[in-house]
Amino acid sequence: MNEQLYEQRYTIGILIGVVFGVLARLTMLRTDYRQYPTYPHGRVIHLSLGVVAAALGAVAVPSLFDKNYTAITFLSLAAQQFRDVRNMERNTLTKMDEMELVPRGGTYIEGIAMVFEGRNYLVIFTAFVSSLFTILLNVYWGIGAGLAALLIAQYFKTGKSVGHAADIEIAEVRLEGPDLYVGDIYIMNVGLAADRDIILRQGIGLILKPKNRNFRVTLANLGQRQAMLHDLSTILGVYRDSGEPQLVPLGKLDMNDGRLGLFILPQERDPEKAKQVLLKVPLLESAVRMPSESPAQQRKEEA
Repeated sequence: MNEQLYEQRYTIGILIGVVFGVLARLTMLRTDYRQYPTYPHGRVIHLSLGVVAAALGAVAVPSLFDKNYTAITFLSLAAQQFRDVRNMERNTLTKMDEMELVPRGGTYIEGIAMVFEGRNYLVIFTAFVSSLFTILLNVYWGIGAGLAALLIAQYFKTGKSVGHAADIEIAEVRLEGPDLYVGDIYIMNVGLAADRDIILRQGIGLILKPKNRNFRVTLANLGQRQAMLHDLSTILGVYRDSGEPQLVPLGKLDMNDGRLGLFILPQERDPEKAKQVLLKVPLLESAVRMPSESPAQQRKEEA
């Protein structure tokens, strides 16, 4: 029996690698309030790509053991295919964004596309590790390695949220004549009396205080601001229709201390819920800046 298992170790390793790779993709695939990927066709596309990625990761191990190094070139081909997937997601979301009352913005779209590409590489990693341990040791070690790789994939599948970057407080929405303020932060000029009435009745104000100077620069990023406004408007609704520029949700900085004031007009006016939603908004990788790591800043502190 053991000899038979040894002879079939490559086949068993590939099967276990594919199973754990597909499981990794299933655990990382979720259709949430953003409704992307769409159900069922969007999910079918991403699951199919997950099966391909799992197969590539699992088959790479027997190829290495047999010194068939040319087979590894398929991994580079897969990387190119997954980059094409990223481009496809970017183009699709950009077209969809044109129809949104509160758009995601290019930075948010790029972040989503990057995530879909990166998760396929996590699938390859999971399949490769579980297949490797199965062939090198035995099935039980392969299953254990696969479970450990699943945990690693879960850790890397999500990043930080706005709650890590800033303290958030609910602020008063007020008008001084035509000038709109959230707390003490000026937002915009509202010309029409009818719009001012809607703002006072439906408006919610939130102020974000960055926790350090790195996050101060991150919150100043226009793409990060647009992502926050989009998620708030998606979950709470938006009290406006097309052709109403005065009722567009907006974020403005206090240039003195880096605080960010957000003004939104939700259909469901619940300031506490808005605060909780904002805490969970993802911190976009392409918006993150770390000026404190600059050599110039470090020399200044030493001086």
